[in-house]
Order: sequence, then structure tokens, then C-alpha cells
Amino acid sequence: MRHQILGSADGYVRTINGKDPDGFIALFAEGAIIDDAGRIFRGREAIRAWAASDIFGANVTLTALDTSGEENDATITAKVDGTFDRTGLPDPLIMTFNVVALGGKITKLTCRLARGIVKRLEKSHD
Repeated sequence: MRHQILGSADGYVRTINGKDPDGFIALFAEGAIIDDAGRIFRGREAIRAWAASDIFGANVTLTALDTSGEENDATITAKVDGTFDRTGLPDPLIMTFNVVALGGKITKLTCRLARGIVKRLEKSHD
């Protein structure tokens, strides 16, 4: 289990936790795509609107639990907290964020509920 976050993935976590929407949008390439549990957002303006409501409007914070990959293709597993509607969501809410970058800009972000990660993380602490 590794907690060091590399490259653009580090900026993703840092700008969310730092409540920095301008810094957040600056991380993305003009034609970037976000797949948030099947909801697709294309381009920086769509990403800006998504982030304003689903991240910054909901006071989201991320606590990294595990990371894998490399600088331009990293996956972060994180505990997600905030003031969003938790109806139907597991508690704690653990998600994976796959961050793909090119030239220092995020080109694709995939956000998914983590499956089975809590038990695996608990075993690694035993």
C-alpha cells in the first residue's frame, strides 16, 4: 500500500482538499473527459460546472488510502467526505480515481465506487 500521490493525481487531490476551483480546472486539458460513475463530462466548461456542484459545492474532501500506477496514469483509492446526499452510498464512501495525463494536463478522469477495498485495507493494517 502506497500513499505518495504522483503527478497530476497529486494536483487533483490537493486542489480538492484546498478548496481551489481555479487550480482544479487548470489541471485539465481543454478536451478532457470525466467519467463519474457513468456520467460523462467533456471539456473544461462541462468539468468546471460538474466540479462547482459535485465537488466544491458539496465541500468534498479526499483522504488517500492507497495509490498505484505512475505519473501519467495513476489510481488513487480515497475516502470521500463532504456535505453531499449520501442516500444509497456505502459508509464509509471509498472511491477510486484513475487520473490519466499527457503533457502535465489531465486528459481523462474515471471515478468509481471501490469494491472490496475496505476489507483489503483492514487486512494490510493487521
